[in-house]
Amino acid sequence: MERKTLGFLFVLFLVLAAEVAVKGAEGKICRTKSRKYTGACYSNDICANYCKGDGFDDGDCGGLSHICFCTKNC
Repeated sequence: MERKTLGFLFVLFLVLAAEVAVKGAEGKICRTKSRKYTGACYSNDICANYCKGDGFDDGDCGGLSHICFCTKNC
């Protein structure tokens, strides 16, 4: 192969390897029902405030039953 082709393939490999490394570092998001928020959840902001008070990163309303779910990196 030519040097230019080998150089291009090497750069392409580095770009793909860097993308895989970044995705692996992001981690997974754990989601659990809020312990403190009771009742139907209609405001993501209020839910998030309850969740942050519980030590979670964020929270949002979800599901057909409008439950407040808290999220954090696992």
